[in-house]
Amino acid sequence: MTREKISTPDAPQPAGNYSQGIRLGNLVWTAGFGPQHPVTGEIPESVADQTRRALRNVEATLAEAGLDLGDVVKTTVHLADLADFAEFDAAYGEFFPYPKPARTTVGSQLAGIKVEIDVVAGRLTIDD
Repeated sequence: MTREKISTPDAPQPAGNYSQGIRLGNLVWTAGFGPQHPVTGEIPESVADQTRRALRNVEATLAEAGLDLGDVVKTTVHLADLADFAEFDAAYGEFFPYPKPARTTVGSQLAGIKVEIDVVAGRLTIDD
């Protein structure tokens, strides 16, 4: 199998030496996306709105790969303050259909943002 770069102008461009996403076979791994708007760079104020924006960035990258949030099997979430968990979790829950993906949530030092999210997604094909 060959690794394939996933890139879209509809999500923030990498700020370093990494890809927005990588496909290997039927699986896609995304970079950690923060809440920056892909065009304006604007960052929402609240944890809920930052969560929504981060997930829209993830969603755009998955769409470029032909997937959607229903294909997500695992997420990793970094919160600048774990005291924001309830607000984050309520907004996060708006985005994923049942069954919700597996998730790890950790407290992290983040540079000027409150939330960062990355995912693993995939879809089986008829040949699998």
